[in-house]
Amino acid sequence: MLSKEKIEFYQNLTKRIRRHIVRMTHHAGSGHPGGSLSATELLSVLYFDHMNVNPINPKWPERDCFFLSKGHCTPAYYSVLAEMGFFPVEELMTFRDVDGRLQGHPCGEHIPGVDISSGSLGQGLSVANGVALAAKYDGSDRRAYVMIGDGELQEGQVWEAAMTSAQFNLDNVCAIIDWNKIQLDDFVENIKGVKNLGDKFRAFGWHVIEIDGHDINAVNEAYIEAKETKGKPTAILAHTVKGKGISFMENTHEWHGLAPNDEQLEIALKELV
Repeated sequence: MLSKEKIEFYQNLTKRIRRHIVRMTHHAGSGHPGGSLSATELLSVLYFDHMNVNPINPKWPERDCFFLSKGHCTPAYYSVLAEMGFFPVEELMTFRDVDGRLQGHPCGEHIPGVDISSGSLGQGLSVANGVALAAKYDGSDRRAYVMIGDGELQEGQVWEAAMTSAQFNLDNVCAIIDWNKIQLDDFVENIKGVKNLGDKFRAFGWHVIEIDGHDINAVNEAYIEAKETKGKPTAILAHTVKGKGISFMENTHEWHGLAPNDEQLEIALKELV
């Protein structure tokens, strides 16, 4: 269990990140706040307590790698990287500017801390497998983390990659499923459901951990368990709320890719005090 002080740290951090998310999308007039707000605790605890990375040396060869397979949720991703010190927090307000580097989908070439350019869904686990397999061959302790959206699980490449992870016993792969139940224009179950998700991953040879993705202690314990699991990859199935923390954004597809206007931003920031 995390200490009371650490819990308070994360409560303050995640509120700050959520404020960044709504301010960034408001500034840009576009972006994806819903799935960014649902991923906030998952990304924060991962980076601040479990990822072996160095903001001063982002390309450090022995670093752990993270791949944002649901590449549209950069407001959360960039916010965590900025809070970690990979680039100035002030730069967040250049989000989606035509001459800025913080574009709507991450670019691994230009942004410190970003290990892959992403946007086309379904590809992140395949890349994580490659990094993890190379680490095994090199005798390295590097780990590969990948965040996948639940709607993204409709992509067949995810399951081909899941077979590969198990085939090569990639216990240094951890897939984080942001299971917020909603995709672009409806609930996932109404489009192409992912029922019995834990059973699916187990059938593919994975270790499965199912948690409340907004419970900071549960998230922390899941990452510890994933690292301690040997001989098979781990899938963390994180039940989350799309638009978490902002009443009018929660549990609706309408805020998948919609930016708040001036009035909505003001309401959101008041709820995130």
